[in-house]
Amino acid sequence: MPTTSRRDFLKLAGISTAMSALPYGSSFGGTHDPSANIPFTLGIASYTFRAFPLAQAVSMTKRLGLQRMTLKDMHLPLKSSDAEIKASLSVLQASGITLSSCGVVYMTSEEEVRHAFAYAKLAGIKMMVGAPDEPLLPLAEQMVKETDISLAIHNHGPTDKRYPSPESAYKLVAAMDRRMGLCIDVGHTRRLGLNPAVEAERYFDRLLDIHMKDVSSADAQGSTVECGRGVIDIPGLMKTLLKLNYRGTLHFEHEKDEKDPLPGVAESIGYVKGVLAMI
Repeated sequence: MPTTSRRDFLKLAGISTAMSALPYGSSFGGTHDPSANIPFTLGIASYTFRAFPLAQAVSMTKRLGLQRMTLKDMHLPLKSSDAEIKASLSVLQASGITLSSCGVVYMTSEEEVRHAFAYAKLAGIKMMVGAPDEPLLPLAEQMVKETDISLAIHNHGPTDKRYPSPESAYKLVAAMDRRMGLCIDVGHTRRLGLNPAVEAERYFDRLLDIHMKDVSSADAQGSTVECGRGVIDIPGLMKTLLKLNYRGTLHFEHEKDEKDPLPGVAESIGYVKGVLAMI
């Protein structure tokens, strides 16, 4: 099948799957789930629903048929009391949603590092997606060892002075505890002119998490668009993750349409499931 027609087919398949999820039912994509036989899971970054309270974010996540979430602090503030954390966890547990990670958590002092790990431990979270200042990495590694909470450093692209690329984080943690790793944001990686599939394979030994999206262009001006509408080679990325037997979570982070994100993220999930069904 020619490249253009295959791309159009996958886009249509993804949109069809996405649209079937929105109006009715609790199962995304009907009874046949093409992601059922892949080694990784699909989840949501709650930052997608940043304009909504936690209960609505949970409701929309369930509507998408997803069961894993990386929790951003607007849905569970880092300064929450023990009681507030437990109350939020009860909402998630009642919905059947698992917290696969939290973040991105920024850490600029020793106090913030210790507090972030205490917060994650109380919430029962086993992985933190974070961006500690470089001098704090040894303390972060110490906290990883003490708490058994992994730290996945998130890259933020051309404007990030600390961790713009996967490599910028990898070279700092490569000799550290193996629970110190990467959360590759495929959109920000592409905005650097890099191929996310190549970066995932190059640094796979420390790949703990992925933030999934598409972007409009492979430069600093690129912005989030629905998967399949941008410049990322998503079929190539999926093939690479399958080849590598990636067993983490693909967290969809849809930064577009803050006040109405559900149609766009549903389309993105449908597109990716369509790609997986074709591979």
